[in-house]
Amino acid sequence: MKTERDTENGRRHGVERGSALGGAPWGRSPLNLRLALAAFGLAASVALAVLSFAAGLPWLGIVMAVIAAVALADVVVVGRRVVRRRRRGEHHSLFE
Repeated sequence: MKTERDTENGRRHGVERGSALGGAPWGRSPLNLRLALAAFGLAASVALAVLSFAAGLPWLGIVMAVIAAVALADVVVVGRRVVRRRRRGEHHSLFE
């Protein structure tokens, strides 16, 4: 492990290659948990949008439909990242 005194190979003081500032490991996103939360948000916002339109509150239904669209985009993006990770052979638990 390199220390602050080591400046070879053009590295900045105190930063080891492959680590974040201060030598801490890089964080990894818990994609499975994010996917589960996005799916829950999608289901809840779609249900609330339908109930809002049925209750005669079209403005609230539109707001919930927009939130549902954002949640759907998040599900698609995170789903693609999970598939890419599994193709590389990395398998993680829900809470990673």
